[in-house]
Amino acid sequence: MAALDREIAATDGIAERISLIRSHIPGRIAFSTSLSIEDQAVLDAIARSKADIDVFTLDTGRHFPETLDVIAASEARYGIKIRLLAPEASEAEGLVASDGVFGFRQSIEARKACCDIRKVRPLRRALEGAAAWITGLRRGQSGGRLDTPFASFDAGFALIKLNPLADWPLQTLERYVADHNVPINELHARGFPSIGCQPCTRAIAPGEDIRAGRWWWESPETKECGLHKPSQKVA
Repeated sequence: MAALDREIAATDGIAERISLIRSHIPGRIAFSTSLSIEDQAVLDAIARSKADIDVFTLDTGRHFPETLDVIAASEARYGIKIRLLAPEASEAEGLVASDGVFGFRQSIEARKACCDIRKVRPLRRALEGAAAWITGLRRGQSGGRLDTPFASFDAGFALIKLNPLADWPLQTLERYVADHNVPINELHARGFPSIGCQPCTRAIAPGEDIRAGRWWWESPETKECGLHKPSQKVA
């Protein structure tokens, strides 16, 4: 898979990268979209490439209405059904009963427990049996993602993880979205470069890091939900 990492790096165009990934990996390839501007560019490329990719999103039950609008707009635009994966109701209800509606703000452990139930466990169910997992991660999103490879093995989910936008700077991403008229979340224009659950996301001030609005009450070192952890490059 190191060869695939190099081939993706040498390929221009996100649709071409998606086609390359599809041609190299047999079996089901899943794309987990958060409906972010990055993931919308990937979805557009999947549609353009006509690649057979399983597209889904994690419905945490805490999304902004504007995020849900992106699902409807995307399905209408591309004719691709986006599967919604919800947390187990009993687990979500038990968490709220134990910690309270906003209990995730009380400690890092409580917040990670919420992310685990609403995101990580549904993702694990969705990826079961998949050969590979496509994401919209970019190296420029945060300091913790500076070493994001194009292809790696995710030991936690036991599959190949692919990040076709890894080397894209924000300017390239924004140009692609504008050139292709890609549907994006209205909140991006209101100071939300990174959008998660509504209670855990705020707009950022000029000059702040693009992920400063995510779990803003925590230190930058803890701002991951558990979906994306450092992974070993595929040999």
